[in-house]
Amino acid sequence: MNVTQAPRAVRRRASLKKPSSGTFVMALLLIVLGFYLIWPVILLMINSLDTRPDWFVGTREWGLDNWRNAWSEPGLLQSLANSLMIWWLTVAISFPIAVLIAWVLARTKIPWSHGLEFMFWISYMMPGISTVLAWIMLMDPSFGLFNVALTQLPFIDEGPFNIFSIQGIVWTHIMANGVSVKVMLMTPAFRNMDASMEEAARVSGASTMRTMLRVTLPLMISPMVLVFALQLLRIFQSFETELLLGGPIGFFVYSTKIFEMVRQSDIPNYGGATVLASITLLLIAIIIPLQRWIISRKRYTTVTGSFKPGLISLGKWNGLVFGSILGLLVLLTIGPAIALVVGSFMTRVGYFNLNTVWTFAHWEYVLSDNLFFIAVRTTLALAITSAILSPLLFSVIAYILVRTRLSGRWVLDLIIWGSGAIPGILSSLGLLWLFLGPFPFPGLEGFKPLFFLYGTLWALLLVVIIQGNTTGTNIMKGVFVQIGADMEEAARVAGAGWIRTYFTIWIPLLMPSLILLMTLNFTVAAGTVSSIILIADRGTMTLSLLALEYADPGIGRREEASIVGLFIMAMTVGLASTARAFGLKLGIRHDVRATAERAAKREDAASAPASGKTSAPGAPAP
Repeated sequence: MNVTQAPRAVRRRASLKKPSSGTFVMALLLIVLGFYLIWPVILLMINSLDTRPDWFVGTREWGLDNWRNAWSEPGLLQSLANSLMIWWLTVAISFPIAVLIAWVLARTKIPWSHGLEFMFWISYMMPGISTVLAWIMLMDPSFGLFNVALTQLPFIDEGPFNIFSIQGIVWTHIMANGVSVKVMLMTPAFRNMDASMEEAARVSGASTMRTMLRVTLPLMISPMVLVFALQLLRIFQSFETELLLGGPIGFFVYSTKIFEMVRQSDIPNYGGATVLASITLLLIAIIIPLQRWIISRKRYTTVTGSFKPGLISLGKWNGLVFGSILGLLVLLTIGPAIALVVGSFMTRVGYFNLNTVWTFAHWEYVLSDNLFFIAVRTTLALAITSAILSPLLFSVIAYILVRTRLSGRWVLDLIIWGSGAIPGILSSLGLLWLFLGPFPFPGLEGFKPLFFLYGTLWALLLVVIIQGNTTGTNIMKGVFVQIGADMEEAARVAGAGWIRTYFTIWIPLLMPSLILLMTLNFTVAAGTVSSIILIADRGTMTLSLLALEYADPGIGRREEASIVGLFIMAMTVGLASTARAFGLKLGIRHDVRATAERAAKREDAASAPASGKTSAPGAPAP
């Protein structure tokens, strides 16, 4: 009897294996990311049921009063409708323009196509707050530079442009990144398309326009649908444009309504703000499955084994199309920069009839303001830290999702995707309750373990990382899928541990993508507004928040705001472009190998006469 029971006991003990180190890593990731990415969102829903007048005083009182009062709150639900309207108008105008530009840059013989494409990247790097300030200076109905210039014509008495309108808000969104981000995403897909079917259409007598409409665009349905689906997640992302342009006319979107309830009211309406945030989260919960369904619904093959590149000549339209795209790029990049520079040196923007039109007084004010130097220091620290930490974190998460078979990967992937759809203002509001509010559980009302983070750089850094985790992780996932694992396996066989293998094998292979993510994260962190505005204070003021404060109608220092906008623009476009240019040299260098091979051939050719070797008659020279 003992003989038969012993093997069973051994088998029972063998089946109870100790969890591997990878299991502990996955559990730690799920707990930490879930706490910082998902728990603040859940906290918003819970707090919407707290009916206390002051959420930071007294015992919690649970009920549905906040939800009932929300239906009678002036403009609360209208702000959601305004958000949807602005997004739809922006996409309806910018999407066809971006598709046409991407087709021109990738499928036609337009001159300097790669340079034009890079200029759209520059436009994307320009911070939104700087773009808004520039268009205020150009299209203010009273003193906008465009309006002032047009009133000098004999047949125009009043400037036709008014940036403080729904049309002005949509125009600013298009000029900010409504077109540029779509061109960036679609141009590579158009460039990779096989040209054989386009050539067949032209041989059959189809014109260039008909070929584009009947052949090229149907083949590009997949990438266009993908870009459109990605834009669905941006429905509720805007903030500073609506705050500066919609505030003076009483036009609110959901994000500016939340900001008004929490920060701009004499008595903060936390209940109404969390109800509006909760309703927004419910809409996002519907949008995410719709977005994933759109992406996975169809597949169209554009590159096959018989891939054949080809470009179309636009003929007599070539110069006109080139000039139109170049003119648009001037409006996207050079125009706003010039407007900010001119405005910063004017006594009052647009007032040319003053005794002193030009002055350095605004520069002197900004450079003597101690808050400006605090903002510079905070912005650089936030942007540089985010640019370094975020790509490393995202690459590790992507490695776990692609290169391991750990249990719980689908939960981790779901957390990453879900958090990416949460707008910055909601992340900021959720983390505000996480830092300041008590735990919503009996016996833990006085427990505030993260109170020490409020008002620190680390609080801002958390929000910035949350804001970019979905894009960063999915970019790195695509890179890991493309790269084979043979070098990693060789390193492991040679005795290298995971950490050494990661930093000696994977980091050099991933360097171009890491530099891209560093550039994007630096740009986003330096210009972010909505995601940090509720948790920043005077000690953690950033340049973007300072520009927003200067531009507030109650303060009325738009000229000073333009100077701060110039600093943000120089920081994002200048430093990010330089880092990208130098950083790309750190990755795999195909040109280094080619140069080394050419040098070796030259050395062989030079040593051939010395060894008495001669080439055979008619043989090609080395």
